[in-house]
Amino acid sequence: MIFYTPDINGVHYILNEEESAHAVRVLRLKAGDVITLVDGRGNRYRARIVEIHHKRCGVEIVEHQPEFDKRSYRLHIGIAPTKNMDRFEWFIEKATEIGIDEITPLLCEHSERKHLNTERLQRVMIAAMKQSGKAYLPQLNEMTPFNKWIKTQTTEHAYIAHCNEGDRQSLKTVYQNNQNTIFAIGPEGDFSMQEVTQANTCGFKSISLGTSRLRTETAGVAVCNYMYFLNNP
Repeated sequence: MIFYTPDINGVHYILNEEESAHAVRVLRLKAGDVITLVDGRGNRYRARIVEIHHKRCGVEIVEHQPEFDKRSYRLHIGIAPTKNMDRFEWFIEKATEIGIDEITPLLCEHSERKHLNTERLQRVMIAAMKQSGKAYLPQLNEMTPFNKWIKTQTTEHAYIAHCNEGDRQSLKTVYQNNQNTIFAIGPEGDFSMQEVTQANTCGFKSISLGTSRLRTETAGVAVCNYMYFLNNP
């Protein structure tokens, strides 16, 4: 029973109308029941229900766990949204469950989707955070042109995954544990050679995610998995 409370502050808190209705009408919780709250910024709380109301359920904080389950690395993925939104929402959901800090939808030369409903994606992320028991909500950025985004990324541990011919290294041979990392993942038609060249010029190393040609959303989830297992040997 995890509830999202982004503006929590102090010992007493009133759940918003949506979370109150879920607590009272769906879960049928009672006064005295203990629930878990997360604010999306790493704070996890145990709280006791003190007031039952389907629109304003009141709770009292009994325990605070800061930086709950904080990872030793930071992961930012720039990824071109798929034409089929169900598939992109699947990526958003699974990446949040596995662990990611920031997602930037990219507008690339071969992109088939040029607009996004970020409010809906935000709801998918919140549900995935709660379901997986995490306390950190990833940052979801607005869609950004690839040639603009690539110039603003500063970490030395930056990689572009693509299937074009050329010198591509395996991720496990170039990555060292506990490094903050940025990945670029292209659309269903892959990055153009011009985009790959531009990324390389900006310091992105070309990598391969294996011998199989992965769908965009599968590649994104694979990266999250790679990072999780490489940092949790």
